[in-house]
Amino acid sequence: MLNALIPMIEKHVAMPVRLTREPGGAEISEKIRSLILDPQNTAMDARTEALLYAASRRQHLVEVIDPALAAGDLVICDRFVDSSVAYQGGGRQIGEAAVLAMNQFATDGQAPELTLYLDIESAAGLARIQAHRQSRQYDRLDRESLAFHQRVRAAYLRLAQAEPTRIKTVDASQPIEAVVARCAAILAEHLGATWQ
Repeated sequence: MLNALIPMIEKHVAMPVRLTREPGGAEISEKIRSLILDPQNTAMDARTEALLYAASRRQHLVEVIDPALAAGDLVICDRFVDSSVAYQGGGRQIGEAAVLAMNQFATDGQAPELTLYLDIESAAGLARIQAHRQSRQYDRLDRESLAFHQRVRAAYLRLAQAEPTRIKTVDASQPIEAVVARCAAILAEHLGATWQ
């Protein structure tokens, strides 16, 4: 979906746009990503998982995000701290505040100006994952139970309710075109741009 937004953004902002992702985005971070998401790593402890995400994020921040921001780029990152708070804090039930504190240390308190949270009922999201199993990576988190994904969604919704100015919720149960259009409208408003 981000790939559909990037051309719109690039056409209407007077700065380079850097698209990146987490976990990953930098060489060391991508190696950590492989370790975290490998379906074979079923024995991984929940706190180990959370620490690895924070470590990947730190490397990504210092190697990719901070230099891009210093150069005046607009950075769009697929996931950041909120994802760890939701997945490890909520989904793994190790504590949202503890995971947030760990990531505050990893990021030195940096946070995005704007977060788009694409919300969908957990069962529907899992059905989409199953439907696209052959065309996308099917990772360790995708294999988790419905209850796990419901806890993740509940954590995201709590985050969005706590920070409505930063976190904008988009109904992701709509057709992809409608989701992209809504995301584009939110980005345009945030960036002070207009586009179709």
